[in-house]
Amino acid sequence: VQLQASGGGLVQAGGSLRLSCVASGSIVSINNMGWYRQAPGKQRELLATVTNGGSTNYADSVKGRFTISRDNAKNTVYLQMNSLKPEDTAVYYCNVDRLSTPWGPEYNAWGQGTQVTVSS
Repeated sequence: VQLQASGGGLVQAGGSLRLSCVASGSIVSINNMGWYRQAPGKQRELLATVTNGGSTNYADSVKGRFTISRDNAKNTVYLQMNSLKPEDTAVYYCNVDRLSTPWGPEYNAWGQGTQVTVSS
C-alpha cells in the first residue's frame, strides 16, 4: 500500500491550496485518515482527521480555515486550506491509522509529504 500526496506549492498569504492524498494498492477498507505538517525545527503536528463515516476533528491552529474530506470510493483524502498564513509553511503529510488488505491489516501508513510555502 502506498500513499501519494499532491497539491502543495507556493501561495501568497490569504490564498488557498487543496491537498490530495491517494491510497493505492490492495485495499479493502480504510479507517481514519488525517493530515499532519512539520515545519523546520518543529515537531510533526496533527492538523485534522476524518473517520470512515465522515466525522472530522481539527487542531485549533487550523479550525475554521482548513477542511478535511475524503472520497471512500477513491481511497482519497483532501485538505482544503483557506486564508493561508506564513506560519502555515511546512511539509504536509497524509496518514492512515489502519487499513485492511486481503492479507491482513496495516497500521500507520504515511505519504511522502508535499511542501506548502506561504509568502507574506
